[in-house]
Formats: sequence, structure tokens, C-alpha cells
Amino acid sequence: MRSLNYICLLLLTGTLLTPIATAQAKAKKGVYRHVVLFGFNEDISDEQIKEVEDAFGKLPSQIDTIIDFEFGTNVSPENINDGLTHCFFVTFKNKAGLEVYLPHPAHKKFVELVKGKLAKVVVVDYISK
Repeated sequence: MRSLNYICLLLLTGTLLTPIATAQAKAKKGVYRHVVLFGFNEDISDEQIKEVEDAFGKLPSQIDTIIDFEFGTNVSPENINDGLTHCFFVTFKNKAGLEVYLPHPAHKKFVELVKGKLAKVVVVDYISK
């Protein structure tokens, strides 16, 4: 009887959470994604890298068109990252959000902060499907 209750609870939980997950997936379709990849110069210290990470992470609180933000460092075992170590993932509702972001004083200040620290930068924008 106890295992039957457990199975029923699992089925109920799955039934209740599936529409939420589906709605979240649909809500992300059509958003404008701005993907930024950094490779730092070899002489840049861990403290300087942390300063860049922290500054990028503060942009969502300074620029209201950013609707989501995340970042991480390369952990791929394939070793084909070509010196790129950091990936920043910025989401906007639409391209107009990016157009507010790029000339925004907070973004310009961030760009000044990273100048001279990067060996390589790659930026890719796309609309999620």
C-alpha cells in the first residue's frame, strides 16, 4: 500500500509540473539571446577575472531590458575551446532590448573594464526557436 501511495504521488507531481515546464519552454521561444565568449590574456590575475565576472553579473540590475543572465566557465573535456574560457548568456525580450543594452552607460563602463584583459572575444546573437 505504501508503494502504491508513493507511485500515485509521483504521478500526481509529474502531472502537475509538466504544464509548468511546458509553459516555461514556450515562454523562452522567440527571445533574443546575446552570447559572449571571453578568453583572457595570460597575464590577467584571478582577481581581475573575478572583477570582470562580477561586473558582467551586475549588468542585469543596471539595465532593465535584460530578462535573464547566466555565465560559466568552460568545462568541456573536448579541449576545442580555442582559448575561450568564459561564456556569458544574456537574454532580452527582443532585439530592441539589445539595442538599449549596447549603448547603455553601464555596458559601456563594462566594455572599458575588459579592455586590455582579453585575448579573444566572440559574440553570437540569435532568436530562440
